[in-house]
Amino acid sequence: MTAIKHALQRDIFTPNDERLLSIVNVCKAGKKKKNCFLCATVTTERPVQVKVVKVKKSDKGDFYKRQIAWALRDLAVVDAKDAIKENPEFDLHFEKIYKWVASSTAEKNAFISCIWKLNQRYLRKKIDFVNVSSQLLEESVPSGENQSVTGGDEEVVDEYQELNAREEQDIEIMMEGCEYAISNAEAFAEKLSRELQVLDGANIQSIMASEKQVNILMKLLDEALKEVDQIELKLSSYEEMLQSVKEQMDQISESNHLIHLSNTNNVKLLSEIEFLVNHMDLAKGHIKALQEGDLASSRGIEACTNAADALLQCMNVALRPGHDMLLAVKQQQQRFSDLRELFARRLASHLNNVFVQQGHDQSSTLAQHSIELTLPNHHPFHRDLLRYAKLMEWLKSTDYGKYEGLTKNYMDYLSRLYEREIKDFFEVAKIKMTGTTKESKKFATLPRKESAVKQETESLHGSSGKLTGSTSSLNKLSVQSSGNRRSQSSSLLDMGNMSASDLDVADRTKFDKIFEQVLSELEPLCLAEQDFISKFFKLQQHQSIPGTMAEAEDLDGGTLSRQHNCGTPLPVSSEKDMIRQMMIKIFRCIEPELNNLIALGDKIDSFNSLYMLVKMSHHVWTAQNVDPASFLSTTLGNVLVTVKRNFDKCISNQIRQMEEVKISKKSKVGILPFVAEFEEFAGLAESIFKNAERRGDLDKAYTKLIRGVFVNVEKVANESQKTPRDVVMMENFHHIFATLSRLKISCLEAEKKDAKQKYTDHLQSYVIYSLGQPLEKLNHFFEGVEARVAQGIREEEVSYQLAFNKQELRKVIKEYPGKEVKKGLDNLYKKVDKHLCEEENLLQVVWHSMQDEFIRQYKHFEGLIARCYPGSGVTMEFTIQDILDYCSSIAQSH
Repeated sequence: MTAIKHALQRDIFTPNDERLLSIVNVCKAGKKKKNCFLCATVTTERPVQVKVVKVKKSDKGDFYKRQIAWALRDLAVVDAKDAIKENPEFDLHFEKIYKWVASSTAEKNAFISCIWKLNQRYLRKKIDFVNVSSQLLEESVPSGENQSVTGGDEEVVDEYQELNAREEQDIEIMMEGCEYAISNAEAFAEKLSRELQVLDGANIQSIMASEKQVNILMKLLDEALKEVDQIELKLSSYEEMLQSVKEQMDQISESNHLIHLSNTNNVKLLSEIEFLVNHMDLAKGHIKALQEGDLASSRGIEACTNAADALLQCMNVALRPGHDMLLAVKQQQQRFSDLRELFARRLASHLNNVFVQQGHDQSSTLAQHSIELTLPNHHPFHRDLLRYAKLMEWLKSTDYGKYEGLTKNYMDYLSRLYEREIKDFFEVAKIKMTGTTKESKKFATLPRKESAVKQETESLHGSSGKLTGSTSSLNKLSVQSSGNRRSQSSSLLDMGNMSASDLDVADRTKFDKIFEQVLSELEPLCLAEQDFISKFFKLQQHQSIPGTMAEAEDLDGGTLSRQHNCGTPLPVSSEKDMIRQMMIKIFRCIEPELNNLIALGDKIDSFNSLYMLVKMSHHVWTAQNVDPASFLSTTLGNVLVTVKRNFDKCISNQIRQMEEVKISKKSKVGILPFVAEFEEFAGLAESIFKNAERRGDLDKAYTKLIRGVFVNVEKVANESQKTPRDVVMMENFHHIFATLSRLKISCLEAEKKDAKQKYTDHLQSYVIYSLGQPLEKLNHFFEGVEARVAQGIREEEVSYQLAFNKQELRKVIKEYPGKEVKKGLDNLYKKVDKHLCEEENLLQVVWHSMQDEFIRQYKHFEGLIARCYPGSGVTMEFTIQDILDYCSSIAQSH
């Protein structure tokens, strides 16, 4: 290793003015072993630079080359891996971590020790030595050569001391005073030595001459010490005097502290007394109002409200620590509790009496509404009760049990009151719908005065001739439960012996108005009651209501079920849930009554479901815009489901009855009943659903109905025996096309085009089938001619065929003079007239089409004569003009 070190110093570092201090033979950890040397070097010139150089043997192996160098100041960490066990691995942390494996642990330790000494000597920034033994950092480098290199450098540095600027200036002045200072250094040094001796002698003489002054100074010091002793004696006497004064001042200070403490306690005690008096003292006027205040007058209610608020403030005052242990405080709290209990009982009793009294007053006005389709106005009742709203809030916060009892009593009593009012209201609505007291008894839930019912019935019969014109029309409007035919239903197929004119549009308009009035009366009633409940019971100020709700209503199919929680708090997520539960209890009869009214309207006339769907949808949409989770919105939404179900059932029944239609075998079919009824349905529906929210439901119904109409028209046409199939298809699809074109229903545009196409196809088919071959023998003759041409015979050579010569052609033509042709057309006209119905008025259209078809056949025959018998002079015995005249004459004669 020493030889390698000398070689590296000579070949690599000496040319670069560097000295090699330590060397270690290493290879990279974890890779294929390629040995190299790590060298610690310093520069010979100042300032000294310390480096770690990696030296590698050349590929040829005859010399070494310098590969990479790192400045020692860039070295951050030296990691020896293990401070106890011998381990040749170590890491050097420069800009990245370099992992090395030394050839021996001794070389690694010597290299790390050299790095540590160079760091201590030349660098201000200290390197972190990790997992390195402390003994290794304290001992010197084991190599003697390394010691000499580093030690010699240290001695040179210690012996050399740089002159400062003043010393350099003095030396220069001294050298300028001696001419030979530079040329003869020995003479200059000797001169300096002589001058130094002279200065030493002068210093000794000066010291000896100052002995007298020293003696005088010593005497002065002795006198000063005596004076100090006297001052100390005086200070001691002064200290004794001050000690007695200090004791007296301490006594005065202690006395003042006790006085200040007493004053402070007195102030605090006064503050506590004032606090209790100000916050726990209830005025006599408030006490009297709570005990005897008039709860019936507005002034008394205001006085009681103020007194209750003052009492609540006194009871809710935040007492300071220790107040609750005072007897006076306990007595005052007990007095407040007694006052609260007394006033709570008075208030609850009075409000219960108010509920009862207001209910009786409301019932007295119920009679005047019994024959009118209006609901009583509860606004005065609500206005009077809202005066107690603040007291209800007080009761809610102080005695929730009584507040809950009042809530239950209000719901119980008002539910019975509203039930009477609403049932009477719906009874009047049913009477107005049916127009007869007899039918209304089927749906009545409460007894009514017979005279009032009779008077109402007479007024209905007298004021609206459209509703009931006679006993027969009244019977038509009565509700029947026949199995094969629903009474007075305007469905598309149950018309039987009734025509569209028998159904008075005024009846449906009357029902629409009645149903709209029912909803219009219920909506403000529910909204007003909901608003009152929210304000009176102060539900808007509480997100949840603690306590017990004894009853919860569950609406299921129009029936009410009760759940008694037996002291278990009813879970209420928010004020809206509480309000909705109270509304359900109070108005529990609205949904069943609405369902009964809807069932009655559907029995009276199934088309009423259209009116109800539109009106109910509009009111649901309006209620949801106000509050989607309100009682009114939920109830109307449930009823809307029933209305929609009735509407779907109406459509399904119409389709089913289309499928069950039977036609007479003895009479012609004409326009099928369900086709005519579809026109009536569509016209009525378009007028009802104009700008309606539920237009999509009608479009779906249109699609189902028109599909059923198409299928069943074709079914009837296939089963028809008296009327040709094409006639049934042509007439009915022409009627459907005309209806769709007039109504312009956007969702049925495709069906309109389909109907037109079917009408056109079957018209053409009927014309061709009915016209047939009016010149039968002539048709057979020319069919044979066309057959010969098809076999390959040229057209001009057909006349040479024995069966198709000119004589045979003239013979056939003579059999069809103009008179015979006109007779045949007249018979054809009569036949078509028997097939077609008068109401669709298609006779002239069909006759014109037959005329065009006959002319087309005539032109075809003339063309064949001109091509196959050229120059023969053979022509038909009648012309196209003759055909036109024949057809016109026949049409006019009939």
